[in-house]
Amino acid sequence: MILKRYGAGIILTFILLFLLTAMLLLSFYEGSFNGGVFLWGVILAAVIAVQYNVLSAVFRHIDRITLLIADFLCVIGFVMLFRMNPEAGERQFIWILAGNAAMTVALIVIKRARDFGKMNWAFMVLGILLLGVTLVFSNMQLGANNWLQIGPFRFQPSEFVKVLFLIVTAYFLSTRARKRDLWPYFLFTIACVGALVLSTDLGAALLFAGTFLIVFYVGTGSLGITLLSVGAFAGGAFASYFMFSHVRTRVEIWRDPWAAYEGKGYQIVQGLLAIASGGVLGTGLGNGMPTSIPVHETDYIFAAIAEEFGLIAAVALIAFYLVFVVRGILIAMDARARFDKLLVFGSTCMLALQSFIIIGGVINLIPLTGITMPFVSLGGSSMISSMMLLGIIEGVAQKNGELDEAELREMGGGVE
Repeated sequence: MILKRYGAGIILTFILLFLLTAMLLLSFYEGSFNGGVFLWGVILAAVIAVQYNVLSAVFRHIDRITLLIADFLCVIGFVMLFRMNPEAGERQFIWILAGNAAMTVALIVIKRARDFGKMNWAFMVLGILLLGVTLVFSNMQLGANNWLQIGPFRFQPSEFVKVLFLIVTAYFLSTRARKRDLWPYFLFTIACVGALVLSTDLGAALLFAGTFLIVFYVGTGSLGITLLSVGAFAGGAFASYFMFSHVRTRVEIWRDPWAAYEGKGYQIVQGLLAIASGGVLGTGLGNGMPTSIPVHETDYIFAAIAEEFGLIAAVALIAFYLVFVVRGILIAMDARARFDKLLVFGSTCMLALQSFIIIGGVINLIPLTGITMPFVSLGGSSMISSMMLLGIIEGVAQKNGELDEAELREMGGGVE
């Protein structure tokens, strides 16, 4: 235990040094020292240090490595956003604070909760209502109807429905032994995915469908229903190709982006050129041209990071996500309650799929879909929902640790 805490302390020190060094470099970006830029780095470093130490003291059994990985991803996103657009970096700082608050609330709730019982029916209604309202009242942006504007506030409801969807998934798969008792959950999943498809938010639809397939198979072991679902979702994807012109465009661009370089393929080509120009070690922070990439603050922030920090940093980012996934799965395996197991596994699975979908789209491995890079991309809805999923994972980790400690006491052992 002491060794683990010592190792986590080293990682925290590295994160803080990286943040402060990067912001110090950016403070000299215009030729003279800008103390205001460096001050933002100092403030965020203080926030992360306080966050880590307070949570570790209050919740002694949280997974520190998982928390620090999320912190590092937030830091590299903040640094890159501040480098490209200081105003975006300042907004992201606010979202990081809000995300930490949401994560702490989720941690406390999950630590004390079981399976939410009948509240899951309310979650289902709320989720469908949010997606339905978005479908009716949102405006088309970048080919999708996925944003709601309420007064000065603008948010993406599907990001919060993700949390509701995972809770409902864990509830039904942990409390319904017979497949025929799962029909309300199947209808809920179809309604969510269908609303997202009709909103042409196909990235989110793919994320929901993929998470359902993986968690359902792991939770039930039903290969037949899983394959049937795969066929249904594949049929829906095939139909979407003919229903929506922008889907056909993205597939054509994916097949040959260079053929449409001066048109709709410009975004993908610029992202690939940015990654290539960075090489192995990158151009250096502040020396690249990441702002030449369209949507560089959200969808294409991975390409911007790869350009200035190099392929080494890009591979390291992917490795961090992989370690995050492994830690999440280990926490799920250690959980005593089936609901907790499925909830943590689903949260980990959704974050992993989201990372793969956006990174795969940026490097042209799969057709590009408009979703954000968890913890890294600019966006309040995305940051808050990602941190809530982190809070769910940490809440179960805390619960696991408390149960381990209680079992040791019953056995007459001590706890370090």
